Amino acid sequence: MNTEDLIRLKKYRQMKDEIRGSDQHMIVGIDISKDKHDAFLGTATGKTLLRRLIFENTIDGFNKFLTHVDAIGDQNGLDETIFGMEPTGNYHKPLGSHLIRCNKNVVLVSGVMVKHNRELLDGRWDKHDSKCAANIADLISQGKFLFYESPSTGIEQLRELLSLRRRLKKQEHSVKMRIRNGLITKYFPEMDRFFSRCEAEGLAIVRWCLDPNKIIGMEFSRFLQIVTTRDRGEAQRRRLRKIYDLAVNSVGCPMGEAAEFEAKLLVERLKESRKRIKETADQLEAYSSEFPEYTYLLTIPGFGPYISSLVLAKIGNPYRFENRKQVIKLSGYDLNAIRSGKSSDQAVPVISKRGNSELRYGLYQAAFVASTRNEHFIKYYTRTLKGRERERGIKTKMRVKLAAKMLVIAWTLMKKHQPFNPDSLNK
Repeated sequence: MNTEDLIRLKKYRQMKDEIRGSDQHMIVGIDISKDKHDAFLGTATGKTLLRRLIFENTIDGFNKFLTHVDAIGDQNGLDETIFGMEPTGNYHKPLGSHLIRCNKNVVLVSGVMVKHNRELLDGRWDKHDSKCAANIADLISQGKFLFYESPSTGIEQLRELLSLRRRLKKQEHSVKMRIRNGLITKYFPEMDRFFSRCEAEGLAIVRWCLDPNKIIGMEFSRFLQIVTTRDRGEAQRRRLRKIYDLAVNSVGCPMGEAAEFEAKLLVERLKESRKRIKETADQLEAYSSEFPEYTYLLTIPGFGPYISSLVLAKIGNPYRFENRKQVIKLSGYDLNAIRSGKSSDQAVPVISKRGNSELRYGLYQAAFVASTRNEHFIKYYTRTLKGRERERGIKTKMRVKLAAKMLVIAWTLMKKHQPFNPDSLNK
């Protein structure tokens, strides 16, 4: 963590403690949009200094905006200025980066809080850009804001690659479902139950001979030659023989040239998507290897290259978290329950799911692998189940708890620059 980040984090924590009722801070709430931004200037005591200030999303617009803000701050004798905004897509990032470069105090306000606070201000859900800017300023005056993280270039690259991988995986799944639900179920439905078990051969069938009439018109040896690239043994031949025999009495619709063209196109697109995913994974591993923390994360059982890169990118700077609760909230594994009235003692806490869903899913997969393949994790997992084996869903619950524990372990290793020690499971 460089000196500049340490200073920003220290200032943020100080502002968090001092902002309520302060007569030294000017608060600038900014409602972000694509072309122009709306700003509201006020104080922590509720005084309005400027109800609406519109500026363009350009460098000239930013400079004029800062000049205007500094002038109003000087006129009112306010020493410190806090700029706050809601994270709207990627639109807020250019302005946030510019303000940080200008050594300004920048914070974020949660979109959930903005939505709820809007109704609290006047009992209405009416939304307007100028009102949203004032709403953001009001939340900042209450101390309800978040640290504006400015990650290093390497962490930013990792996050972009993870975002790209996520989009590519969605494309892959979409094309795969179009092949199964749009082609196979229509023209050769009997083959669908074999598709997951022999996807490579299944794609070859879709590409070259999805029409059952084509399969019927050739010898089995020829069919085998077309749909296989290598001999995988007797099990493969028996499976393909069943598919070959099912083509005789298939109930599939007649297949024309248009459907054959679509089948060819979709199979090629699926292969291309998987090629791009592999290239992205290689890039992820290459960028991650530049961080010493990546090596320590790989020592945790269940943490492969992807999970390690994911945890590294999402945590980023480990020193921005003060305690383990904050780290767990990042993933949404923190427990919540509605404890009210006579039944409050019987309330069953559940995970909030308010954090990063990709991180949460990845950690659960890591916990599943570790609790089934690693000696130390199997013992720990078995110990947590002792006496509760008959409870409904207890295995999943304990793996969720294990996933949260693994995230805390990963965070600790990143801070201390140490490899995984099995003794940490008992702490």
